[in-house]
Amino acid sequence: MMRKKGAVLAGLAAAMIAGTSVYADAAPASSKPIAVYLDGRQLQTEVQPLNVGGTVLVPMRGLFERQGAKLAWDNATKMLKATKGGTTLTYRIGEHTANLNGQALEVTVPGQISGGYSLVPLRFVSEALGSEVAWQPDAHTVRITSKVSLETSIRWGVNLRSKPDSASDATSLGMLAAGQKVHVIREVNALWLEVETENHQTGYISAKPKYTDYASVSLADMQADELISYGKKFLGTPYEFGASPDQTKTFDCSSFVKRVYEDVLSVELPRVSYDQAKAGKEVSLSDLRKGDLLFFSARGLDIGHVGIYMGNNQILHTYSKELGVHVEAFDGQWKKRFVTARRIL
Repeated sequence: MMRKKGAVLAGLAAAMIAGTSVYADAAPASSKPIAVYLDGRQLQTEVQPLNVGGTVLVPMRGLFERQGAKLAWDNATKMLKATKGGTTLTYRIGEHTANLNGQALEVTVPGQISGGYSLVPLRFVSEALGSEVAWQPDAHTVRITSKVSLETSIRWGVNLRSKPDSASDATSLGMLAAGQKVHVIREVNALWLEVETENHQTGYISAKPKYTDYASVSLADMQADELISYGKKFLGTPYEFGASPDQTKTFDCSSFVKRVYEDVLSVELPRVSYDQAKAGKEVSLSDLRKGDLLFFSARGLDIGHVGIYMGNNQILHTYSKELGVHVEAFDGQWKKRFVTARRIL
């Protein structure tokens, strides 16, 4: 098995090196701008593709991410690490050698920094990620056909939009039905994901948990910030036991938590804290992060109070007519009365 894997990598290495030199012969230096198309859509780069002796260099981030790779970049060392499925490519800008799954490969024309951007050899990178590259000399165009990993499932029908918002000028590109799969290109912000469909259509969909099974620590962190920011808008709002969750003039602890989660992320939590403590998954105190729900004993009940953990040992909650919605330290009586923590995001 190891011998077969080594042979495959060796073959890929030879093909990539050979492909690079063929491309150099086929794409002579010219002042005419080079157009790059990825899966039929023109790749918009921050700076113009650079032709170095017939090898095209382009800004790295869009090239990697558009082909389904996750990119890690160390600015101090100018080292990049790209992962896609079982493929890992590491490369330091300026060097003539890259590492693909533990095997050293020659980079005929090294990457470089230009105009403040890190540029990498287009063919070398694309073929390392499993894509096919074709040069059209008459049109002065490079066409990349990628193999996209569709890792995210649609849970609930969602619009694919032309922009990351639901405003009237954000055109709907179609509906993605439950069960379809997409590749997440990037997290735009707490509420939007840029995605690519199985037919290579790109656009934006809601990042709210009800729509997809996509999850990451970075997205959860951004969404927690949104929850907390929205919740703090109600600081001082009066406490009323049994307050209706259909209004925001008064809250009790669970109606407040329910309203915040529903308004920001369309997450529908149960009405009372006892039932809310069954949602999501349990987390330990040592593993708490922003946005987690904290549950406490109260009024003689095993679970009778809930608050939102804000990070830095702070709770956003309400239980007092004098204080209303407020921020309080997670210590003293709250540590003594703590029962469980649940992660919804």
